[in-house]
Amino acid sequence: MSQNDQAQSAAEQRKNNKKPPIYWTPTIMFSVSTLGVLTLVPWYGFTHGYDTSAWVAYVVITWLTGMAITGGYHRLWSHNAYDAHWALRIWYALWGASALQNTVLEWCSGHRKHHRHVDDVDQDPYSAKRGLWFSHIGWMLREWPAGKTDYANVKNLLKDPIVMWQDKYYVWIVLAMNVGLPVVLGLMFGDVWGMLLLAGLLRLFTTHHVTFFINSIAHKWGSQPYTDENTARDNPFFAFLTHGEGYHNYHHIFQNDYRNGIRWYHWDPTKWFIQACSWVGLASNLRTVSNFKIQRAKIQMQFKRAKEELALRQLKEADHQRWSEVLEKEYAQFKAMLNDWTSLQGERYSNTRQSLACRWEKAAIRTRYQELEYALRMQHKRMQLLMVELAPA
Repeated sequence: MSQNDQAQSAAEQRKNNKKPPIYWTPTIMFSVSTLGVLTLVPWYGFTHGYDTSAWVAYVVITWLTGMAITGGYHRLWSHNAYDAHWALRIWYALWGASALQNTVLEWCSGHRKHHRHVDDVDQDPYSAKRGLWFSHIGWMLREWPAGKTDYANVKNLLKDPIVMWQDKYYVWIVLAMNVGLPVVLGLMFGDVWGMLLLAGLLRLFTTHHVTFFINSIAHKWGSQPYTDENTARDNPFFAFLTHGEGYHNYHHIFQNDYRNGIRWYHWDPTKWFIQACSWVGLASNLRTVSNFKIQRAKIQMQFKRAKEELALRQLKEADHQRWSEVLEKEYAQFKAMLNDWTSLQGERYSNTRQSLACRWEKAAIRTRYQELEYALRMQHKRMQLLMVELAPA
């Protein structure tokens, strides 16, 4: 079924208020895991107690599983934000399977569809505009048309031997990582059931819902400093819970950047892990967005909000005219800087093609880039002050 057919089918179902059939595999899995966490985990803790080794295994394996999703499934395979050594890709494939969030192929196909059709209630597999419950978990409990797999958008992954190996042996890998590993650890430390319940069941439940927070809460609560053309938000608190994925507004506008938290102080362990891997040769070609493009996006949002605020304020005609002129002047400077930046891009590419170009010409272009970036940062600060002035008293 093509994407257009899926969208048409979904639209017809909504029009007729008809829900698709229940998808029993994930429904049973989520029901059993939730029931087990609410009953078996506390019961065993009260009646037998958990060894320290089981709690340590829970924390470590939860971290490894989450990192395989954020660093592997998401930033590596879904967005090609960097290149990874085969050993790191195998590591991601194994721990990613332990998350029980489907194969790399399935996961990435759905995620790329989400980015392409974000917020479209008929084509986005987990559209936030269909409600918090739907975007968190409801989209997996029924056979919604938008959730059907289409490998046409993951053709590059079909050529990855490690991705295809995981896809072929997925069930066996899942069993080995979710049952076999906890049993082995339990035998080593003398607490098989404790290890199965904490490092297996509770860890699986935690990993599921922490990942699902990105689809739900990170599209519901937070700030939108870069774009408001979709529901994605930056939420530092959920970035802390999700290995840095909470800087979601940034991610949706610059999805091929290997970072989500772009500042050194932004909590983004996935970014730090990828950087560390690059130092030892396990990762390369880490893709980033230029500071100029980032500042450009932020200033464009500032202009948009300043105009909206000015339109809402009940100002005297003279004051309204004055602020309008200030905005127009700032915007003219902004457009001029964008034009200069575009011209510099052309000069840089032309200079690169000329093998005999003088070094001082390249240095001059770099200097002009730095001047433009500085000017853009200064305008960003002026716009912040302007927004303070326009804000209601």
